[in-house]
Amino acid sequence: MQSVPTSSATSSRAIVRPSRRVVGPGLGLEPLQWALSALAALAWAALCAMAALCAPSARAQSPALPEVGALQGEVQNLLKLQPTPIRDEAHAPGDKPWRVEFELGQLDPRLKLAPCERIRAYLPEGAQVWGRTRVGLRCEQGPVKWNVYWPVTVKVWGQALVAVVPLRPGQLVNQADLRLTEVDLASSSSPALKNAADIVGRSVVRGIEPGQSIRQDDVRARRWFASGDTVRLNVVGAGFRVVAEGLAISHGDEGRCARIRTDNGKVLCGMPVGERLAELTL
Repeated sequence: MQSVPTSSATSSRAIVRPSRRVVGPGLGLEPLQWALSALAALAWAALCAMAALCAPSARAQSPALPEVGALQGEVQNLLKLQPTPIRDEAHAPGDKPWRVEFELGQLDPRLKLAPCERIRAYLPEGAQVWGRTRVGLRCEQGPVKWNVYWPVTVKVWGQALVAVVPLRPGQLVNQADLRLTEVDLASSSSPALKNAADIVGRSVVRGIEPGQSIRQDDVRARRWFASGDTVRLNVVGAGFRVVAEGLAISHGDEGRCARIRTDNGKVLCGMPVGERLAELTL
């Protein structure tokens, strides 16, 4: 057979040239496309790494939704710091220490509170740690500022008088009808009575069942004299006392000023303090 060099050389060149176009460093567009793809892959990997690093930090900085248990704890901590309440009309020197209890109500379940980073409990202006009251909760740091009130019942246990027998409206109270025991002093806005002398001989204005405490508003004020009675009037001032007589022109009910006309025609206002006796302090 005869060799055909031209045909062989042509065939060799046809096989080698495509290989130089693929791997050659400066021929054609394929190397540029490969470099761009590699750069894109590196950029994507970098973005994924940054997202993985930043995601936990972002979650940690997001404020949490308020939990009922945490809010309740804020209210309880505030109440524990409050001093024992004292009411002069119900507390006297020598009394046994009062026991104070707090009963927390519930927030309106329809409330949807926004996330908050710092919540502060406080006593609203004018609120007293006595009976039914409330504690404020305020979001001081968060995307949305909010303020709610948590209902609280404060019970203050101390010695006071209770009825031993049923007492009906208009009935006069006797010593045997009373007993001194521990009651919730804060269960009513009217002061609880603890001295039998303040009740015996007076009539009640509402029905009182055995075991119920007797309040100041439950008994009728004493009427020490009636309109038209002749009364004695003590006029008391700095370093002097004058006793005079006069005519009552209004009823002398305990705790209310009674109008009294003196012998010289002047009308004075005296506080009834005993049987046909009034006192005026200048």
